[in-house]
Amino acid sequence: MDRTLRPQRLSDLIGQDRVKENLHILIEAARARSEALDHVLLYGPPGLGKTTLSHIIANEMNVSVRVTAGPAIERAGDLAAILTNLRAGEVLFIDEVHRLGRVVEEVLYPAMEDFALDIVIGKGPSARSIRLNLPRFTIVGATTRLALMTAPLRARFGATFRLDFYDLEAMSQIVRRAAGRLDLPIDEDGVHEIAARARGTPRVALRLLRRVRDYAQVRGDGRATADIASEALTLLEVDALGLDDLDRRVLRAIIEKFSGGPVGLETIAASISEEADTIMDVVEPYLLQLGYLDRTPRGRVATRHAYEHLGLAYPETSQPPLL
Repeated sequence: MDRTLRPQRLSDLIGQDRVKENLHILIEAARARSEALDHVLLYGPPGLGKTTLSHIIANEMNVSVRVTAGPAIERAGDLAAILTNLRAGEVLFIDEVHRLGRVVEEVLYPAMEDFALDIVIGKGPSARSIRLNLPRFTIVGATTRLALMTAPLRARFGATFRLDFYDLEAMSQIVRRAAGRLDLPIDEDGVHEIAARARGTPRVALRLLRRVRDYAQVRGDGRATADIASEALTLLEVDALGLDDLDRRVLRAIIEKFSGGPVGLETIAASISEEADTIMDVVEPYLLQLGYLDRTPRGRVATRHAYEHLGLAYPETSQPPLL
């Protein structure tokens, strides 16, 4: 089901216009020269379409794509086995590329730059190194934490693109298109209701759309109206701005337990029994975009907007008396 909802070509992709235009130029130039596409690095919050774009790139280049993830490549031999099985022009998609081990990265450097694989045979004084030539291929890396990538690895990607949150119009188009693929009758108010609560993230929009479809089938007549969508999403504890229970727990922890901050990320995570990485990768980007959270050198601070959204009184700074 997820595969049918994903766009297969650049022309089908909604939003990310700047990234699409740059990729179109790269792909057209590579195809005109009959060369493999340069290595591409995609970064940004989760759910914005990095995996989808890797498949689109392969489709546009008329080649197959192989999918792996940084944590899955534990040893240099694992990477060597993958690289030696690649064909000319193929795309190797590495998700969470920032989690590649240092030893694995050392093997990847010459593979990306020189399309060669250095292998050490034997041990001790009799050990010798041989170099295997590889066909020219394309690595598409995806990461939510660009800062955790080493500088040498980042430098070996010929094109780096950031994926941003989608605006309301693009989210509405995504919801409308997906509803058509799901054969779900939906009116424009229902589309807007789901798109407005999807946090500017297609993955979230598709998840909410499927839950609205279930609710409409069980509690309604099968049609996703604005009222049905609102009832379904309220039942899922997703509010009008798309904040869910975890988002509100993070904000309430900062405000109620730590007087609005500043407070460290690890402390917030411990106070709500959640992983710090989850808060940093999933929760913070959207709260920062809304202006509900500030990052300061001393820690996270809840803004006035966060207090107002939760219906809490914002503490006014007391002024010293005038002398």
